[in-house]
Amino acid sequence: MFIKQLSRPEKETRLRQRAGVIWLFGLSGAGKTTLGDALEHHLVEAGLTTMRLDGDQLRLGLNQGLGFSDTDRAEALRRAAETAKLSVAAGFVTICSFITPQRAHRELVRKIIGPADLIDVYIEASYAVCAGRDGKGLYKQAARGELPQFTGKDSIFEPPLSRTGCFIINTEREAVDVSAARLRDLVLPILRQLT
Repeated sequence: MFIKQLSRPEKETRLRQRAGVIWLFGLSGAGKTTLGDALEHHLVEAGLTTMRLDGDQLRLGLNQGLGFSDTDRAEALRRAAETAKLSVAAGFVTICSFITPQRAHRELVRKIIGPADLIDVYIEASYAVCAGRDGKGLYKQAARGELPQFTGKDSIFEPPLSRTGCFIINTEREAVDVSAARLRDLVLPILRQLT
């Protein structure tokens, strides 16, 4: 007996949504995870089915054993993008939070996921502000030399070349709830347009 695999459009129809990826990138401590979690709550309240992928989460499993060299970072992001692509094929709106430090990394993500399914959001905050937040103590460890190749200190972070091509949420200038609401207001109409 032959049973045809469900197509992505069939899955999207059943879920009553258009799948896509919201890729939040920026320095550690910029607010990617916090805003990703808030966005997921907003989207679920709006009736969408979501999936969350986060750098810390994936390092515990899928990306376990990868370090912070440029090669390992590229591989970790390739795996994350491939996972997000599978999630989109299942019909989910997928919210990803990854530092994604280099433009080449972001181009790799775009190539894997496809520009039609990707919404890039740069969560902008300076190294000094992120170091001041330091919720995980990483900046203190980096200052003591305990975290080699720490992004923004020993390893480069390349902001977007222009203000076009991705959205920018600056978490230095506004409170978290304001940033979360702004992110929701940017993303939800795009997702609604796609349906």
